[in-house]
This record gives sequence, C-alpha cells and structure tokens, in this order.
Amino acid sequence: MESLYESWAKRNPSWERRYQSTVVDVFCDYGKGVSSFLEARGKIFGAGYEIFIIAFFIGLYHNRTKPLIEDRDKKKVFGQAIQYWGNIENRIGRTSYGNIRRYIFAALIARTDIDFIALDKGEITLRTVVDKMMEKMEEYANYGFDYIEDKLANDPNYYFSDVAFLTEITNMLVASKTTESDNDLDDELPESLD
Repeated sequence: MESLYESWAKRNPSWERRYQSTVVDVFCDYGKGVSSFLEARGKIFGAGYEIFIIAFFIGLYHNRTKPLIEDRDKKKVFGQAIQYWGNIENRIGRTSYGNIRRYIFAALIARTDIDFIALDKGEITLRTVVDKMMEKMEEYANYGFDYIEDKLANDPNYYFSDVAFLTEITNMLVASKTTESDNDLDDELPESLD
C-alpha cells in the first residue's frame, strides 16, 4: 500500500495564473529550461516550483491562507510532481533539496485537519487526506504569492538582493518567536486582585 507521503509527493499543486507575470516570470525561468544564461537574464530561480516553495513558506510562517479561485481555467500547475522538486543538482551552487519536500509535508501534517484514526480505520480514503493537504498547501502558497506581489508593487526592487528571501523568512521567524514570547509572558502574569 502506498504511504501518505508517497501519495502526496505524486501530486502537482495548482496556483493562480494571474501570478505568472507578476511573480513567477519575475523570478523564474519557468517554461524556458535550464541554461547557463539564467543569471544573465536576471532570474533567481530556474523552475517555477522554487518560487512556489518560497510562497508556501511565507504563507506558512504568517499562518495565513488564501483560497484559490474556483475557475479551473484560471489555475495552472508546474507540470512536475512534488517528488521531483529539487532532484536535479546540475545548477551551479545548488544541491538537491529533498529535505525541503519533507519539511513541507511535515508542516502540512501539522497544519491540516486530518483524522488519522478515521484514515487508519478506512473510514476516509488516502485520496481524501491528500486532497485536504494539497488544498492547504495551495492556499498557503496563494497567500505567499499575493504577499510577494504586494511587496513588488510597493517596491519593485524589494526582493532583488542575494539574501532577500532568506531575510524575509528570517524576519517572519523572529516575529513569530517574539509573539510566542509575549504570549508566554501573558500566561505567567499573576491574576489581578481587582
């Protein structure tokens, strides 16, 4: 029997076509193939799924989702199943990033409402669970695409430095930890006597 991870990894998440020109084409050589001229064209990423991964983590770390548009004609897929994302190491300075796929999977397990007991009992199907995980993944990425598009609309050079996306995610993690610390302090305060 196929595992949950294997079933999820065979899928290809959807994204809204409207982000093609405003986000995907800005950062990726999506649909053009890998070449040694990638940097000459000013692209940061080769495959489109690389910016999808960034968008997913932006949505995840903000803990914000945005449902995709219902119209199927206004959605796209990158044409490559998740299991193949980052498998090729032929880009200079890049190595395979299979761990990222596992981190995405773990995050989806943690953040998707799944009844694992019902799955184990056969009351729900593996397909149903994977569909829920894919929906959550697409919604996180959709929020991330919207976030990136908004940042670029306000400052077209916002992400054009060597560490822009790393800085973005690091800032989100720091903000998240600060919020958690503030919440922990609130829990530790004694009850008011008034």
